[in-house]
Amino acid sequence: MRRRRPSLAALAPALGTALTLGMALAVLAAGPALASSYRYWSFWDGGSGGGTWSYATTGPSLARPADGSVQGFRFAVSRDAGAEAARPRAAADFAAICGATPAAEGTKRVALVIDFGVPADAPAGEGPPQEGPRTACAQVAPQATAAEALASVAKPLRYNGAALLCAIAGYPQQGCGEPISSPQDTARAQTPDPRAAPAPSPAGPDSGTGPSVGLLAGIAAVAALAAAGVWQSRRRAR
Repeated sequence: MRRRRPSLAALAPALGTALTLGMALAVLAAGPALASSYRYWSFWDGGSGGGTWSYATTGPSLARPADGSVQGFRFAVSRDAGAEAARPRAAADFAAICGATPAAEGTKRVALVIDFGVPADAPAGEGPPQEGPRTACAQVAPQATAAEALASVAKPLRYNGAALLCAIAGYPQQGCGEPISSPQDTARAQTPDPRAAPAPSPAGPDSGTGPSVGLLAGIAAVAALAAAGVWQSRRRAR
């Protein structure tokens, strides 16, 4: 007996299901991670004034800088902590900041760089209180923490219930390490600042120079599911 081939109408449900699932997979894989950036004060260690910054491994309330140290704070929208976070835009130069402050017995000098960031990183309705970084020489007790040194020159400070530093010199007035979750905030946060160093170019197969990984995954899913639908329809038609 001659086998009857499945008609296009018979294959339509299987193909429609395959296309729908494939498109859903493509959207999920290719969609941007809108909550992958955070707006917060980052804390940096400038060591003994060598001019370079490294991301601090402890919070300012635990760090106890030695006499002659440089500590930095930067408010910015960053993808994560560490290498991706924005550094203070002034050099970690102890002599330039504390050179005019004489040493005193029973105290230590800690040079501070406080960078309020750029307007593009400010919360809605606010802006940095000054355009460039602020520097100050804190002369505090030998056992004082970086937070205590900061409080001596840049009050008021604001912390949340988890002891996260939320505001320096009252900025920002609201918010504390919140994720940037809306497309409008993400676009606003990514507005380039002409004074800032250019961000590194993205690397990898999903760098924007060709089809995204999500799109290719969706196409592959469509093809696989469509083939499965055709095979199943042919089995039923036998």
